[in-house]
Amino acid sequence: PHLTFHTDGYYYFAATVPEYDRLELRRARTLAALGATGPKTIWRRHATGPMGSHIWAPELHAIGGKWYIYFAAGGAEKDAVWNIRIYVLENAAANPLDGGWIERGQLKTNWESFALDAATFAHRGTRYLAWAQKDPKIRGNTNLYLAKMDNPTSITGPQVMLSKPEFPWEQIRYWVNEGPALLVRNGRVWLTYSAAGTGAEYCLGLLTADENDDLLNPQSWKKSPEPVFTTHEANGVFGPGHNSFTKSSDYKTDLLVYHARSYLDIKGDPLHDPNRHTRVQPITWRADGTPDFGVPQPDAAAVR
Repeated sequence: PHLTFHTDGYYYFAATVPEYDRLELRRARTLAALGATGPKTIWRRHATGPMGSHIWAPELHAIGGKWYIYFAAGGAEKDAVWNIRIYVLENAAANPLDGGWIERGQLKTNWESFALDAATFAHRGTRYLAWAQKDPKIRGNTNLYLAKMDNPTSITGPQVMLSKPEFPWEQIRYWVNEGPALLVRNGRVWLTYSAAGTGAEYCLGLLTADENDDLLNPQSWKKSPEPVFTTHEANGVFGPGHNSFTKSSDYKTDLLVYHARSYLDIKGDPLHDPNRHTRVQPITWRADGTPDFGVPQPDAAAVR
């Protein structure tokens, strides 16, 4: 789930739909209103070829006076559904629910392999792309990468690996680091990511770098040896993950946006269970400047 509070005073919300076949957007003046606001379908998967299946994890970003949606998609044909890559749509309308979306094609990385969960951010005059991708030379499923962008639809220069699944909690069911999200606060860049499979084991990890360091130097980043946001059985929240960050409408509170299930037992592969609903709860900051995500709350504001 990706939620952003734009300068026009609206919250814009995008998330994977259970059918994995289309992209939807919602907008509302308040977080509470998002759940009651019907979505608008702005794009559907192709019947053949690329962008034909597994339409996953859209992120909506305003860049240079235009809107861009970054999302993952596989091929339509049976032997290509797992050929998942990153794609981009563009819209020049002031309201992204209006106007027409133009397909800008695949966002190419430095090599061709399973790639998804693109997130873009600007820092100190440079725009970056963070994403998850499979390196055939490294054991496991996906690692986290970072690169500079030369425009909203392409990267330039090398892509550097920031993290790979190395701790036991990142290797449950699958060896996964994915879903990067960025927050700059208190002189540091905080990068959360999701780890492991998508059942109750799903959780958030954390990387951090000094805001003045070279973000493309892997040595600038420190990785938490423990997850920072996990299943809380007593609260009835299971597998919280794939987060984004936004602000309260008064800009005073940082908000953690994530999805999770309200039950533990899942029949079959968790990937095919559609009941991960979006939740929003505040982030607090410790005296030493580090974020405290707390625990998943049973009464977190929900978007279903």
